[in-house]
Amino acid sequence: MENIQSILADPKQVDHIVQMIYFVILAIFVGIEVIGGVPSILHTPLMSGANAIHGVVIVGAIYVMLNSDPENYVSLALGFLAVLLGTLNVVGGFVVTDRMLEMFKKK
Repeated sequence: MENIQSILADPKQVDHIVQMIYFVILAIFVGIEVIGGVPSILHTPLMSGANAIHGVVIVGAIYVMLNSDPENYVSLALGFLAVLLGTLNVVGGFVVTDRMLEMFKKK
């Protein structure tokens, strides 16, 4: 609890946190607009490619976990969750792509 109070006492840290929250909110709105404009026929190929690119999130989460304080369990838990969900997303993207490509093969 002292760690949170010390972060909130520093105006620079609070400004940084607020900027990160604004960035996440902006990314959500941009993502909704971009995905909403994609025709249904292109949705699966684009999403499978986006899921493959999601590997960058895995690398970023591993990097954050390596540079976080070993005593900061919240950071480590969130990093682990990001690695786990990112891995599931990448694997799911490849599975969907494989199934989609199987539909177009001649028998």
